[in-house]
Amino acid sequence: MSQTETCPISVPEVARLGGDVLAEVSTAVVGMAGPLRTALATILASGHVLFEDVPGLGKTLAARCLSQALGLEFARLQCTPDLLPADITGSYAYDPGQAQFTFRPGPVFTGLFLADEINRTAPKTQSALLEAMAERQVTVEGTSFPLPAPFHVLATSNPVEYEGTYPLPEAQLDRFMVRLAVGHLPAEAEADVLTRRLARRSERASVRQVTTPETVRAMQAGVEAVDVDPDVVRYCVDLAAATRAHPAVEVGASPRGSQALLLVARALAVLDGREYVTPEDVKTVAVAALAHRLTLTPAAWAAATTGADVVAELLDQVPSPAATAGRSAHA
Repeated sequence: MSQTETCPISVPEVARLGGDVLAEVSTAVVGMAGPLRTALATILASGHVLFEDVPGLGKTLAARCLSQALGLEFARLQCTPDLLPADITGSYAYDPGQAQFTFRPGPVFTGLFLADEINRTAPKTQSALLEAMAERQVTVEGTSFPLPAPFHVLATSNPVEYEGTYPLPEAQLDRFMVRLAVGHLPAEAEADVLTRRLARRSERASVRQVTTPETVRAMQAGVEAVDVDPDVVRYCVDLAAATRAHPAVEVGASPRGSQALLLVARALAVLDGREYVTPEDVKTVAVAALAHRLTLTPAAWAAATTGADVVAELLDQVPSPAATAGRSAHA
């Protein structure tokens, strides 16, 4: 059954289930409440997530626990320079029993696919995910195979080590609805991580399943049923357009960027139990949804300016609609 055929559930129910999922994940993952909330909102908005941060911060653990709580089948692939596209999509192999070649699906045929250290594999292999992320299918030797529904990609990338890595092409980055950073934990939270590790007496952490794939599809349909005030829509467009005119930006955010900004903001509003989106929702996800889509000028790189700096500056410059935008339609 496709998402379009799934009965949506109400906004309060989506908010309740989303809160239960985040609460369950927080029993194993410490200090990532903000990024995890945005990651869940991205999944509810039918998008893909890129975690970009230094190793050892719990990104892989967070992805695994999120899939467990959502009840999605999970597959992890460690990306390496010698990885081939067929290692992701699968390939045809000769079956002696049937005396013919049959298709053997790769690890991408799952509910939540984790591409660990995606920038360690060559662009040719990275591109094997493009069709999967955009069309929810893979094509091998001229035959297309649909992926499970829901299907989402969570990828991790190391931004500080460049030896043996391949920067993600702009087209690949643009397929990720958001790029999130985790950041180092405060001392108290890091001590909590160590205490929990000692308490469970095992390296592997697990969480309780809260939803099923069918429930996730119903939650996504519930998010899709929420309308957005035209003023908020225009605000998203104005922010994306402003990135194209910024002097530090060579190539700004495309319409896909403004759409990602709107869809994730709407999902965040639903997680808060609201049937309307405010400018603050948009501002909350603006850096995550837009910064990785910007190609900066050489002068900006030399000045150590980042995409996040540009978006933060534009949030102060681009006028936002009244904070009550969107409420009138749902009063």
